[in-house]
Amino acid sequence: MPRVSVVIATRDRRESLLRSLAHLDDGRQPIVVVDNASSDGTTAAVRAAHPRVDVLELPENAGAVARTEGVRRATTRYVAFADDDSWWDLGALDRAAELLDAHPRVAVLVGRVRLAADRVDDRVSVKHRAALLGRSPGAPGPDVLSFPAFAAVVRRDAYLAVGGFSPLLFFGGEEHLLALDLAAAGWQLAYADDVVTWHDPAGPGIPSPARWALQTRNDVLIDWLRRPLPVALAATARLARGCSRDPAARTALAGVLRRLPTALRQRRPVPAELERRFATAQRPLSPAAGG
Repeated sequence: MPRVSVVIATRDRRESLLRSLAHLDDGRQPIVVVDNASSDGTTAAVRAAHPRVDVLELPENAGAVARTEGVRRATTRYVAFADDDSWWDLGALDRAAELLDAHPRVAVLVGRVRLAADRVDDRVSVKHRAALLGRSPGAPGPDVLSFPAFAAVVRRDAYLAVGGFSPLLFFGGEEHLLALDLAAAGWQLAYADDVVTWHDPAGPGIPSPARWALQTRNDVLIDWLRRPLPVALAATARLARGCSRDPAARTALAGVLRRLPTALRQRRPVPAELERRFATAQRPLSPAAGG
């Protein structure tokens, strides 16, 4: 009986998705592909090439919330996320299930990200390995409060209990809010160096202005949703100061202001100690700490 399902949310990335499925669809675990209203024939191509994959078609682009639809569809105790440009190493999900079985307080196990192009570790894994937050008693590895979704294996019930990824954020940085909500609910989130996922992103690593604006908008919204008022005010002020010279900053600020009434209605500041740890997790890793 499989213990882990894989959920992939995708939109108009047919060829990249098929490459990832060629690695993932080995008969070892159920796979749910949630299609965010693609227009490139994604669903037909997946069904033709991978008939055992469960394809869920959404009528419109739901962003990161598509992953939650996939989690609801899954029937296993644990769910591993993947993107349409990532895949889990052979045996990684069996190891993840072993660790989650052995550590019942862990809601998210974050795997080691390796880049397919040159087989080096992604900088996010270097930071996690440095254990900036230490290691909680009973945890299988260093504590984390941020992670890329495609490197996460979640405890399905815990994920759904806090609502999954936020519709307000849509896409970009949604993992930060999920991490805060799970930690505030008493769950642990931990890094596991021996649970490996591969990432093969297309294009340059520098985000486009549109992607930067989306990420920045969501970072500020998360400050309003869960962090102390002075932090939220300061982040908004910094963004506003950049508007005179940067169109992307103006886009981000406009997005914050449109969503701010909803964010204020959903505002639940986390406990002070969790805020301190989250602030620590957001600091860049020093070259010395990175090795």
